[in-house]
Amino acid sequence: MARRRHHEEHENHERWLVSYADFITLLFAFFVVMYSISSINEGKYKILSESLTGVFNQPDRSIKPIPVGEERPRTSEPDNTSMDDPSSDSTLQNIASSVREAFGELIQSEQLTVRGNEMWIEIELSSSLLFPSGDAIPNNQAFDIIEKVAKILAPYQNPVKVEGFTDNLPIQTALYPTNWELSSARAASIVRMLAMDGVNPSRLAAVGYGEFQPVADNATAEGRGRNRRVVLVISRNLDTRRGAGSTATQQSEAGTQPAPASASGVPQS
Repeated sequence: MARRRHHEEHENHERWLVSYADFITLLFAFFVVMYSISSINEGKYKILSESLTGVFNQPDRSIKPIPVGEERPRTSEPDNTSMDDPSSDSTLQNIASSVREAFGELIQSEQLTVRGNEMWIEIELSSSLLFPSGDAIPNNQAFDIIEKVAKILAPYQNPVKVEGFTDNLPIQTALYPTNWELSSARAASIVRMLAMDGVNPSRLAAVGYGEFQPVADNATAEGRGRNRRVVLVISRNLDTRRGAGSTATQQSEAGTQPAPASASGVPQS
């Protein structure tokens, strides 16, 4: 009977090294975690140290009474009347100076005029700058011009009346049966644009005069061009509106006479 061979398995006497390596790794990780938890945050320590130092090193404070009610500072506040008070003497002058500075080229080309006195100023614009012929829809140039005007007027509280004027050539369309409607629609368009660009709508008003207040002779093309205009009237305050509207109410043979400028008023340009 054949004998079975007993295969002797080789015994690994170094298996403990695997367990030992795992143990050492876990122990190393444990100490790393413990060190990270116990490490000091230098930034926080510095803030805490300075806070404690400041508390214990402060001089003795005197006992102050507890204020009752609203306490206002005794120092005087800066005077902003030139911007907020529409009746300020310098307000109209500031507006006129800003307009002249912003529209120097248009003033030189006589397409824009600034005039007035200590009670009001006028900004007169040729309708050709703002509207196509026979229409009250603003052109692209009008948006740029009115946006600049609005930036000048927005910080102030002065009332602004926009007046529309036409020549004597008759118009009869579905939208504008007469020049009354055309002049009123043009004034209203400018008012809407000013409001959209930041001017308080409660300060604004629009009025149309049609062809009945010319400043030049309608017999010539040049005169009719001068009569087609939009005028922005900025008054000193609500109680100081020019009773007769624009300068077109005082007519002469060649048109209206501009308001005389006072010594402290706004010169014409």
